[in-house]
Amino acid sequence: MSGSTSSWEELVTSALLGTDRRPAVGRPEELLDAAATQTVRRRAGLVPARAGVRPQAAPRDERPELPEAARRRLAMLLADRSAPAHAGGRRGSAPDLGELLPQWLAIANERGLRAPSELLPTLLDAARARTDLRPQTLTFAGPRGLWLARLNPEWRFALRGASGSAALPDPGDSESVQLLWEEGLFAERVALLAAVRAYDPEAGRALLAATWATERAEDRLMFLDSLRDGLAAADEPFLERALADRSRNVRATAAELLSALPGSALARRMAQRATSCVSLDRTGDGPLVSVEAPHECDAAMQRDGVAPRPPAGRGERSWWLGQLVESAPLDTWPVRLGGRTARDIVALPVADDWGDELHAAWCRAAVRQRDAEWSRALLGEPSAPPGEGAGTASLAERAKLLSILAEDERAAWVARFISAHGLSEAFQLLGVCVVPWAGALGRAVVDALEIARDAGSYPWSFSGVMGLAERCLDPSESPRLEALTATPPEGEGASPGAGGYWAEAFQRLVATLRLRAAMRDELCG
Repeated sequence: MSGSTSSWEELVTSALLGTDRRPAVGRPEELLDAAATQTVRRRAGLVPARAGVRPQAAPRDERPELPEAARRRLAMLLADRSAPAHAGGRRGSAPDLGELLPQWLAIANERGLRAPSELLPTLLDAARARTDLRPQTLTFAGPRGLWLARLNPEWRFALRGASGSAALPDPGDSESVQLLWEEGLFAERVALLAAVRAYDPEAGRALLAATWATERAEDRLMFLDSLRDGLAAADEPFLERALADRSRNVRATAAELLSALPGSALARRMAQRATSCVSLDRTGDGPLVSVEAPHECDAAMQRDGVAPRPPAGRGERSWWLGQLVESAPLDTWPVRLGGRTARDIVALPVADDWGDELHAAWCRAAVRQRDAEWSRALLGEPSAPPGEGAGTASLAERAKLLSILAEDERAAWVARFISAHGLSEAFQLLGVCVVPWAGALGRAVVDALEIARDAGSYPWSFSGVMGLAERCLDPSESPRLEALTATPPEGEGASPGAGGYWAEAFQRLVATLRLRAAMRDELCG
């Protein structure tokens, strides 16, 4: 056969049918020789592709390098993030390294350290898989991480979510600021606006106003949201104009920001509407808060951010009332309700079952206006059973109100709550406490866990709090926990196997606290 001249298609057909059914092509070895010859011809005949444009060199990152021990620890944490779950759902006594990664990143960023270049791809993969890691990861990755993300479509989340702070120009360099604002990526522009606002609030607002009309609606929303930090009366004219924005979400955010400025014209308008609905009734045996909810949501209310249509399950009038009250300055109410303090106002009975709606709106107002006095009043006494006494019974509302208080006051309130009620309802409240937990709070948590263990409680019911304790307890508490690592005797009525589970959980807790202490030492070394 003439193998060197057989076409590629003929050779493929012969290979598929077999040389016994295609005798014209010759023996099998001749077929292979012909295929090899054709393969060389086909490859030699290819036109070389045009070389791509080489990317620009990665930017410099002037931050200090990680200490070697910390670099090894980071590699270990990243390698463990995809480790398989423990059999049977039990976590064992070894620390969960993946759950320590956010804390490691937080400490590294506090120290202003630079990410190792060889670990940047793994870091970005971790942040792609876990959205909770992204803010800390992208700060740590710095300008080189952002540069690398541009080269891989799988990391495009970084281009809209990176802080980019390490690559920002000096906020006082107006020419460089203007250039980046006009040409930068969205993430860079968000970070730039925040930096300029912190340096010169008026300049930051002017930067945004100059391009406001040409920005996309979703970008306008995020830019507007960045004005929360440093919000001041000087922002009111810009926000008032944003009330007429073509995007409903932008209008709602502008109204919310204006209502957080108690002296704004919108806040005064909302106060006037709200006080027409809420008054003090003295005709009975004692003072009573009377409520007459709005009967309509007119165009002026809608322009000021009141959404006319309630969510499913909510009545229109209660929906409108809540929006008016939450947007009115809180100093409206002592004047309206007989000169009483916030605590006295919250303790007043409310007519016609409007109390929950009114208190929930005051909770939202206290959070929005960051009013500590009203937050304390609405929290009530931590020792009071939920639902009894003045204040809100909602754990979600309590968690938000606690975030307004100073760190030490917040921790003390939650510690007293746990001492009075145990841990069954404390998980949400613990989540707003600053890490590591203050001494009194940490002791209250450990005491409550020990009580639950000694009572023979289902240990699985406390797995969430135990996991939180691993991340949030002060590592200095580990010596105190040593006594709890032994398996306790199982009393009557205890859950089968509970003692072993509790011992395992406390062993893991102690090991995790020691590892956290080592991590901090490595990063600070």
